[in-house]
Amino acid sequence: MAKPLLPSDLWADVLAVRAQRPLVHSITNLVVMNFNANVLLAMGASPVMAHAHEEVADMAAIAQALVLNIGTLEPYWINSMCQALDVASARAIPTVLDPVGAGATPYRNDSIKAILRQAMPTVIRGNASEIMSVAGMAAQTRGVDSSAAVADALQGARALSERSGGVVCVSGPLDHVLDAHGRHASLANGHEWMTRITGVGCSATALVGAFCAVQPDAWRATVAAMAYLGVVGEVATQAVQAQGQGVGSLQMALLDHLQLLDETTFLSRLKLTVSP
Repeated sequence: MAKPLLPSDLWADVLAVRAQRPLVHSITNLVVMNFNANVLLAMGASPVMAHAHEEVADMAAIAQALVLNIGTLEPYWINSMCQALDVASARAIPTVLDPVGAGATPYRNDSIKAILRQAMPTVIRGNASEIMSVAGMAAQTRGVDSSAAVADALQGARALSERSGGVVCVSGPLDHVLDAHGRHASLANGHEWMTRITGVGCSATALVGAFCAVQPDAWRATVAAMAYLGVVGEVATQAVQAQGQGVGSLQMALLDHLQLLDETTFLSRLKLTVSP
């Protein structure tokens, strides 16, 4: 019988990221690049944002994880992602895909298919509409925003995890993390204000990469990353609201609490459900 996942296990993964400072190679979108890098740094990881064809394979050859985000995609960047994914897969380091805006346009869908033909990522993380689209289900998107409920995407997420052999994370008011072995975790942390800052979802994907770099169980690593960010979001939002501040201040508070959140606060606030 598999060992149950405990909150203390997730905190151990937080400490592992802080201690090991994994190098996370991110080929991410122009809108969020700076914030994603700062989130990784605040967490204790080491980010590198490299997409030039002349070096992308070499960078993937020294990284501990690869994160791909198609938010501001174009052919040059997709080629870079495929090159890096080829190297990362050959090295068997964890790879994480954020299919931003999947289902919005035929080109975006074709780009995702090209990436998946190159190699199946270790983890796919997106909102409900994105996951449904990648899974081949009918889904409508509003640009990069989800128009589907998280519960509607769970069937597709299960099918996608079985097809990929990896982990699928559906983000929303409840975050769900599923894998090909039937494990399913749901997380009820976070705050609605987090959706008003561009890059928070993309940063969740980057954090998943950092946690996968130090925790070989990608499902557990994904749960830990999403749990940590969710608790950080709650604590940070309450702190800025207490000061009468808004989402501009929240962006900075998120970085502060990513760096400084302590074990007692994390464990006392965590809302985790695991099945089976």
